[in-house]
Amino acid sequence: MTTARETAESIRAARRPEDLFGAAATDSAARQDARRRYHRLAGIVHPDRVQAVDAGIAGVAFARLAELYRQWLELDEPAFEVTGAHGTYPVGALHASGSVADVYRSGSDRVVKIPRRTAANRLLSGERNALRDIAIVATEHKWPGPYFPELIDTVDHLDSATGEQRTVNVLAALTREFVTLEEVRAAYPGGLDPRDYAWMHRRLLRCLAGAQLAGWVHTAISPANVLVHPRLHGIVLAGWSFATRPGNPAAATLKSLDYPPEIRDAVSPATDVHLAHRLMLTMLGDRAPAALRSYATGCLQSDPRLRPDAADLLGEFDDLLDRLYGKRRFRPFELTKGK
Repeated sequence: MTTARETAESIRAARRPEDLFGAAATDSAARQDARRRYHRLAGIVHPDRVQAVDAGIAGVAFARLAELYRQWLELDEPAFEVTGAHGTYPVGALHASGSVADVYRSGSDRVVKIPRRTAANRLLSGERNALRDIAIVATEHKWPGPYFPELIDTVDHLDSATGEQRTVNVLAALTREFVTLEEVRAAYPGGLDPRDYAWMHRRLLRCLAGAQLAGWVHTAISPANVLVHPRLHGIVLAGWSFATRPGNPAAATLKSLDYPPEIRDAVSPATDVHLAHRLMLTMLGDRAPAALRSYATGCLQSDPRLRPDAADLLGEFDDLLDRLYGKRRFRPFELTKGK
């Protein structure tokens, strides 16, 4: 059986997309073969699925694999479509790869999210339910809308080559000018200026308050799942595949996250509060002022009953920022000027 390390080495040795996926093709069978090969390789080398000792090697290979597959898809126009309740959607170039699903571009204003394995169908179904409930809350209260992905359509896709059913979600694109906190962290490896992260965290708290209103816990608040629009100071909490109803164990977990104790027992909105403030410390690194570090630590208590609600934290966070930095003012944020 091929090990993750051996697979990673074979991916790193590939010099062009054809080395892994064969000659460019327009017929759907060949493109589906390439897609299945990508899914198989991605499942082997995904950093969340390998031992810690191999995580670094796997991470490099996983990123390289995604790039090569993206290049291969762009060699020709897509010949693969999925049909949902409201339309038919071409599956184009790979946009992003998550722990259990891949996100493909579909025209200029849509993305198609497809699980790599049928076992993840239940997680994509959970995402559907969460985003539908959040959309209802956004209709009633208005303010939560901009903080969440928009579910455009749902597809129950039958793979004609394998006979496998895939639960597919079609989402509004959020690809233009949005970057992930993972990319922000890479641009600022020494830690982000707390004054810049302040507006990001404040908006993330509003995301958590909106999710609580809708009756869902995200459970996977990681740098890869928080989208940032640097110019417009926008934040969107994406990656709802692991969303879970309060009172239940998490639908799934990521090896890369430092979870609170209740994650395998009964999650609650306090679980997301814990994860969001662990993320804050990760993003700020050594640049976190003592007052911000103390604030975050208070949200990381092992007993979820002792953690504040996200809605209550908004006022507390604003008061803290006033004490640290004075009157609030708009700070232009440039991703390119990393430090």
